[in-house]
Amino acid sequence: MKLFKILILFISITSTAQKSVQDVLEKYNSHSIPYISVEQLKAIQQKDSVILLDAREPEEFQVSHLKNAKYVGFKNFSSEEIQQQFPDKNQPIVVYCSLGVRSEKIGEKLQKLGYKNIQNLYGGIFEWTNNYYPVYNSTNKETDTVHAFNKKWSKWLKNAEKVY
Repeated sequence: MKLFKILILFISITSTAQKSVQDVLEKYNSHSIPYISVEQLKAIQQKDSVILLDAREPEEFQVSHLKNAKYVGFKNFSSEEIQQQFPDKNQPIVVYCSLGVRSEKIGEKLQKLGYKNIQNLYGGIFEWTNNYYPVYNSTNKETDTVHAFNKKWSKWLKNAEKVY
């Protein structure tokens, strides 16, 4: 009987565990905001005037962020501040977080405010650094350190020094 309970627990744990970033995004996101890949963002970042919005918490942003990203946060997201800073509701916006879950929620808030050209960075800052693209600290110096959000989510961050 004890072996049976252990087997059931093992099956339960392994069947609910996400095996890839795709699995995580399928589980937590509704795909209401279209994705942009890190490769696509890297290609357009230099040419186009895309607005990068960081939907993580202040301590995460301070450790590292994408170049020229604007901090908007998640818990303390302010619709009023966004509309003041970015009055053009047609300008391209890419929202990111650690993996792409919180950024989808912020993207939905932007849609409700009337913004029309929003994309969610697939895999977030983790996927960005996993592709060896640069991130910058609070003094805008390139860094190898990324806030890993928590131990559970940190397994998706491969090519950076993890900070909690």
